[in-house]
Amino acid sequence: MLCPDALPHATWVREGIDLFLVTSAAAAAGVRRYLPGARTAIIPPPVRPSFRHLVPQPEARSALGIPPGARCVLLMGGGWGLGPVEGTARVLAAAGVHVLAVAGRNRRLEARLRALAAVSLRVHPYGFTPAIPALTSACDLVVTLPGALTCGEARAAGRRLVLVDAMPGHGRENVQHQLELGGAEVSNPRPLEIARSVLAALDRPPPARLAGAPADWDQAFATAMASIGDSHPHARSAREVGYP
Repeated sequence: MLCPDALPHATWVREGIDLFLVTSAAAAAGVRRYLPGARTAIIPPPVRPSFRHLVPQPEARSALGIPPGARCVLLMGGGWGLGPVEGTARVLAAAGVHVLAVAGRNRRLEARLRALAAVSLRVHPYGFTPAIPALTSACDLVVTLPGALTCGEARAAGRRLVLVDAMPGHGRENVQHQLELGGAEVSNPRPLEIARSVLAALDRPPPARLAGAPADWDQAFATAMASIGDSHPHARSAREVGYP
C-alpha cells in the first residue's frame, strides 16, 4: 500500500498488507502505531513523468501569455476546487501578481474565475486540466491545499509552496511535514492573509535547492518491492503498477 501523506489514517492500515510504502520516517512510525509488526519502506513521493521533463519557465510563460519578468503564482484548491480560490486570485491580481487559477472539477468556481478574468488581465482561469506541469513550470510558487501529491509535484519542479491551512486531520500533518522540509509557508484560509504570505514569499530569494527535488522513484520502488521477495506475486516494477 502506498501512503503519500505525512501520517497514515487508522483506516488505511490493515492486516494482510505485505508492505507499506511511505515517504518519511514519521509515516513509517505512524503505520506501526496501528500495526506494530508492519513492514514499511521509505520512498520518494511519486510524481508524474511530465514533472521530470518540464519545459523551461520562459517557454511555459510565453505559451501562457505571462510576461517574462512578471510575478506569477499557481493557485489551486485540489481536484474539487476547495478553499478561497476566487477571493485569493482577486487580491493577488490587484497586487500585480499573475495568477494561474485552477478550479478543478468545481464548475461554479471555474465560471466565477472566468468572469473575474474578463475584468482582470492578470487572472488566468482553468478548470480540470492536464496542463498542471506547464502551469507549475511557468509560476514562481504554488499556492495550494496541503495535498501530499500536489506538494511532491511542486517540489519536483523546484517550486516553493504557500499552503492554505484548510484541511483538518491529515492536512495539518502534511502542513507540518512540508514546513519541516523547508521551502514552504503556511497561511490561514482567508484571501487577504494568503496574499500577504504569497507576497512576502515572493520577496524572499528562493533556496538554492528545494528539498524533495526529483529522485529515482523507480529504483526506490524496485528496492522496496525486492524486500518482500522477488517471488511475491506483487513484486512487480513501478511501471507495471501504473506509477512513473
